[in-house]
Amino acid sequence: MTALLLASASPRRRELLERVGLPLEVRPADVDESTLAGETPDAYVRRIARAKAEAVPRAAGQWVLAADTTVTIDGAILAKADGPDEAARMLRALSGRVHQVMTAFVLLGDGVVREGVVTTDVEMIAIDDATLAAYVASNEWCGKAGAYALQGIAAALVRTVTGSVTNVIGLPLVEVLETLREAGGPAPRFAAGIPA
Repeated sequence: MTALLLASASPRRRELLERVGLPLEVRPADVDESTLAGETPDAYVRRIARAKAEAVPRAAGQWVLAADTTVTIDGAILAKADGPDEAARMLRALSGRVHQVMTAFVLLGDGVVREGVVTTDVEMIAIDDATLAAYVASNEWCGKAGAYALQGIAAALVRTVTGSVTNVIGLPLVEVLETLREAGGPAPRFAAGIPA
């Protein structure tokens, strides 16, 4: 029986956790990720992460980790784009400006509930029309909050990242591992010799 169930279909989250040696089983949660009227970005990611965690059945002794990431600028929620036109609109809104990437994560264990939210500031370069069209045509934006992937070719569109880089990729790894350790959850294999 795997000790940690990852309630996410995100290959980025899985890869981040596996890279540090955390044994896990992927069990994507199927939840409605629509925003609610008047919902703030913080409330949105918290609600979706909680819904994902609660949607995954687990046995005694198992832990569930769920997360949700969104991009926000001027209080607007930029979740996953529905198509190329919406992706282009989102990227135009981010062009030449600082925006926030916000990830909420929820950890459930036997009698344990831990939640956290991490926000990272990201500054985009001013994106010219030709670059925007080429990026949208790449389809890298598909399934990505804010219509870009820092770990991909969109790294060429990002001038600065202030805060957790892994948060922008989809999971604030340091904060998640700290929460797992504090809650008595499974530990990554590589961390055995690293002092807390």
